Amino acid sequence: MLTNIYAAIGLFFVFWMVFLDTNSLLIYLNLEQKLSDLERQKASLEQSIAQDKRTLKQLSDSVQLERYARERYLMKRKNEDIYLIEHVDSLDKLNNTK
Repeated sequence: MLTNIYAAIGLFFVFWMVFLDTNSLLIYLNLEQKLSDLERQKASLEQSIAQDKRTLKQLSDSVQLERYARERYLMKRKNEDIYLIEHVDSLDKLNNTK
């Protein structure tokens, strides 16, 4: 009789710790998953920051800054015209995909 009471109390205690407690196993597993997701996001953002730092270092040179602005944003000097040239092979690729 006493062993059944101890077994019941023990099972209740295990049930309580796994499912009902504020530090339950389910909450712990959920927090572990969130932590791993945040660590992956942190690694991705650190790579992005490193790339941005390299870009900023390159843009400290005025020649590189001008080249970047011209290529990326199609900026131009005063009294200067910009002509965009499309190659024939790139037009063929566009027509074949349609």
